[in-house]
Amino acid sequence: MNGNSNGFGSAGAVAATEFVRRHHRHETGENQCSSAVVKRIKAPVPLVWSLVRRFDQPQKYKPFVSRCVAQGNLEIGSLREVDVKSGLPATTSTERLELLDDDEHILSIRIIGGDHRLKNYSSIISLHPEIIDGRPGTLVIESFVVDVPEGNTKDETCYFVEALIKCNLKSLADVSEGLAVQDRTEPIDL
Repeated sequence: MNGNSNGFGSAGAVAATEFVRRHHRHETGENQCSSAVVKRIKAPVPLVWSLVRRFDQPQKYKPFVSRCVAQGNLEIGSLREVDVKSGLPATTSTERLELLDDDEHILSIRIIGGDHRLKNYSSIISLHPEIIDGRPGTLVIESFVVDVPEGNTKDETCYFVEALIKCNLKSLADVSEGLAVQDRTEPIDL
């Protein structure tokens, strides 16, 4: 993990570390970096998962995605072409669905093309139920591995990818918590 416990007590940090150990295994090569980002969301797992599992609609919560065209039936090996909003050093990304586990709430993708510097990028996102302020909440963990681009350090690369993931997870929290406030606690079909 990235060393940031995100305000967890020691029990929460231990649980997050155990989830990373169990669900977030990445083979990291010599010229690669890997890390994990943790976010607590004040919304139940089914609601958060209803957003995360939509491989064909990442723009529902990822603020840097302007458009997504998916191919296939949301099964392992399905591809999506993602258009990235201006302001980032990319315009397109081709991504493959590696894992979609509705029972364990785990999604994994691999970037296989596009006009960006995230070569050999792979990520895993997992959701875990927890109680936050006496209500059903979600512990979200997203981990990744990626090649370090020429001219960059491992620290620079990890910092950049972690910043993108933190932004995505903050947006996921905002959308999920907004829906939870509306008492939409059952999974929603967007």
